[in-house]
Amino acid sequence: MKTSVDFAPVLLGGDANAYGMARSFFEEYGVVSAAIGKGAFHICQHSKIVRFEVCEPRLEEDEVFVDTLLRYARDHRGVPLVLVPCGDNYTKMLVRNQEKLRDSYRFTIMSPDQYDLVSTKERFYDTCAKHGLQFPETCEVTAATAKGFEPPFAYPVVVKPSNSVAYWNCDFPGKKKVFVVQTADEMRRILEGVYSSSYQDSMIVQDFVPGDDTRMRVMNCYSDAAGAVKMMVLGDVLLEEHTPEGIGSYGAIMTGYDEGVNERIKGFLEEIGYVGFSNFDLKYDERDGSYKLFEINPRQGRSSYFATASGKNLARYLVRDVVYGEDRPIDIATLEDERLWTMIPLSVIRTYVSDPSARERAERLIAAGRVSRSYWSEDDRSLLRYVSYRMNQRNYRRQYKECFNRRGIDD
Repeated sequence: MKTSVDFAPVLLGGDANAYGMARSFFEEYGVVSAAIGKGAFHICQHSKIVRFEVCEPRLEEDEVFVDTLLRYARDHRGVPLVLVPCGDNYTKMLVRNQEKLRDSYRFTIMSPDQYDLVSTKERFYDTCAKHGLQFPETCEVTAATAKGFEPPFAYPVVVKPSNSVAYWNCDFPGKKKVFVVQTADEMRRILEGVYSSSYQDSMIVQDFVPGDDTRMRVMNCYSDAAGAVKMMVLGDVLLEEHTPEGIGSYGAIMTGYDEGVNERIKGFLEEIGYVGFSNFDLKYDERDGSYKLFEINPRQGRSSYFATASGKNLARYLVRDVVYGEDRPIDIATLEDERLWTMIPLSVIRTYVSDPSARERAERLIAAGRVSRSYWSEDDRSLLRYVSYRMNQRNYRRQYKECFNRRGIDD
């Protein structure tokens, strides 16, 4: 860890993703991050490694977003400010307003057209097909086609929004981030609920890939300003979260490795000229032995600190690129870097992971002391944080007891 630095990190957000980035910057460079956002979650409060400096409830309005960041930059001249969006909305805002901020901050971000390609799921799947990446059989339904809609493949199916930002802001009875739908009646009721809300974009309907959470994989990458992939870390998921708003977010991950997956995703990213952080969700399909790609998030994910825990520090590759202009060979995590990263208690892992081989592997890492807890850092301990951490872990135990495997509209 460097003891002096010639840059200052500025994080857009106040959630677990932002805290993971703050830990990454502190562990690599010994620097405390500033955070700007609509508010700070408990994980970013009472912290020694991240300071929530600007709370602006209207930050998702373009004019307010630009004015707030330019004002902060004017007040913090002297060293380069490294800007890192840590959520979907903030990433979208930076994509839209990047040219207004380039003279004040260092960052990597894709063009608006590239963002539209990877963040709107139906366009993303078209692009996957062009580059040989497999994905579940997929169709879409719109407000105009919702009445009487039936998928062209058998139930069960997965239903999720095409536009995650707009969906986050809507509300209807039984709302979940992702639905697993077993019958035509469930499908009808879900679509009626969705399109009675403020959400009017399309919904994605997919063939359900069988298997539990341990069949999920997550890939984190960093591509430099020239579009070259510089870091790749594959994660083998132990458990997802199971609350209605948390489905699809990961609770525990072990470092993985698959050369074929690495090569296909690297080729895809470099072929389209992608820049910045990317976060892929995949699932192993036992029916044909393939990995099915669900989506790419054009940012580091909420669980991405697992990459730093695996020895591939997220901040390192960004700073090398935008501050020092270094061009180094690609850095890929292997099983020699193996760690168990978790947001959830170890007791939850032991209770709810049913796959024997995954559970055995987790126990081996626990016994070896190769465990990293996102919330609880040796560099950021205090009585207030300990109390908050214990409450967080208690809440997770309650949530899994109440919500595990309840993904239908009636659950």
